[in-house]
Amino acid sequence: MNITIITPGGVDRSGRERVVPALLWLIERLTRQHNVLVIALSQYPEFAHYRLLGADIVNLGKLRGPVSEIKVLPRLAQLRRAFRLTGHRPEVMHTIGLGECGILAALAGKLWRVPVIGSIWSGELTWLPEVNYGWQKNWRTRLPVTLTTRLVPTITGGSQFILNQYTTLTPHASRLTPHWLPLGVDTARYTPAARRFAPPWRFIQVANLNPVKDQSMLLRAMARLQDAGVDFRLDVVGQDTLRGRIQIEARILQLTDRVRFHGFKPIQKLIPLYQQAHLFLQSSRHESQGVALLEAAATGIPTVGTAVGLIPELAPTAAASVPPEEDGAMAEAILQLLEDKGEWERRGAAAYQFATTYNADWTADQFDRLYRFI
Repeated sequence: MNITIITPGGVDRSGRERVVPALLWLIERLTRQHNVLVIALSQYPEFAHYRLLGADIVNLGKLRGPVSEIKVLPRLAQLRRAFRLTGHRPEVMHTIGLGECGILAALAGKLWRVPVIGSIWSGELTWLPEVNYGWQKNWRTRLPVTLTTRLVPTITGGSQFILNQYTTLTPHASRLTPHWLPLGVDTARYTPAARRFAPPWRFIQVANLNPVKDQSMLLRAMARLQDAGVDFRLDVVGQDTLRGRIQIEARILQLTDRVRFHGFKPIQKLIPLYQQAHLFLQSSRHESQGVALLEAAATGIPTVGTAVGLIPELAPTAAASVPPEEDGAMAEAILQLLEDKGEWERRGAAAYQFATTYNADWTADQFDRLYRFI
């Protein structure tokens, strides 16, 4: 089949930086059987065409001039140019996200008369005013999401949490059946490692530093553990979008000896940190799925995390779930797991089982079935 994937980005030509690994793993597997064209809206500011993992990548780039606020028609023209450039004749379109990508895919599907699949990606279905996050802020940001959900009948989501948001928010959802379809990880890369169940305890979080990931709450939970006399080290991996604010908070809480901020790390340098850790920590106020916790699970560790994304489904078997913003609850859940080796081992084994069952191969197979039968 000729598959067109439309995504905001995550497909840098390096294959290492500015990428979404789970998306690359999906693309890599699809190209084994299909012709795949990936349309990136804003990987780079300029138009670009290159090959990656067996797929053609066409980056449309930033729109300029007076049309920049009316994006659909110029984007469709760019898409037509990409098809001519690559000789691609679409047979199915898959939008990663229900915003700008979604409306482009939906209208392109009508124009080229091909079916469209939409995957919920991040905050399309929510609005958190306290952190200025989500597409449901006002009618302008809601409009592309609303139109996409009305024009695209086949919707997938990476967790039951996000599918519940979809069915609650979408009045016409009762006539549709959204598909539970997490983006799995390449579990061949993430092998479990033996860990000594003793302090100093090692924790890890992999998430960009930003308000919705709520590293402030994470640090408050760590301060509670420090006050309780727990010997621990926390590795925080992710791009800093807050210009050092979280590092300042760590200094104020006197956590600089216990918390290390690594910035961005490619997969091959990240895996050893997972393999050293006893727990993965998720402090997010919102997640559509949470791929990083599956990466951690693939090395055999459970998660203590906020009840968003996949956490409600993994808890209590493979994770401990706490309410968002509740640093006291997070600290208490961590303490409980560190006091019970048997329970920590059971949850780690269950997490590993989940990650290896719903891995990147499974994800690609599920999407392949959808592409063939919608």
